[in-house]
Amino acid sequence: MRVSKAQAQANRTLIVETASQLFRERGFDGVGLADLMAAAGFTHGGFYKHFASKADLMAESAACGIAKNLERSQDLSTQQFFDRYLTRRHRDARDHGCTLSALGGDAARQPEALKAVFADAIEALLTTLARNDQQEADDQQRARLIGQLAQAVGAIVLSRACPDDSLLADEILSACRAPQADGTR
Repeated sequence: MRVSKAQAQANRTLIVETASQLFRERGFDGVGLADLMAAAGFTHGGFYKHFASKADLMAESAACGIAKNLERSQDLSTQQFFDRYLTRRHRDARDHGCTLSALGGDAARQPEALKAVFADAIEALLTTLARNDQQEADDQQRARLIGQLAQAVGAIVLSRACPDDSLLADEILSACRAPQADGTR
């Protein structure tokens, strides 16, 4: 039975959104195509009607997750963004949390096309944070934002590496939320 173009696009969107969540939760290598398609409610055989390869889906699903995270950040000041980012709630929500912290390590070992998605996401996030603070984007501000973002992403990664009930997991998040003596996070 043939599906309409609109239904085919809706199916593709569902696959991408499902993949985005599963990849963030389990990593790119932790999700097989059969499991992914089953989670989206389709058979494994239908995958190649939508995507040329798993790598293509990885790039598209990463872009989807990043876009959703950026959308949630649009109206936040830099302070608000990092206060929300560096929480246990965010840390524990791998499947809905930041794609950068969930998959950044995996992306480093993937094709250039996927790395480009991550680079574009970092640029977009830096632009959003600078714009939301209504500051002129100069080299010093950009360097400060890069440092804050790297620290925040690293804090989530380190906190997730600790046992869930670990005091250290919370201490890492708390230390990175607190302003430093030099005025940075």
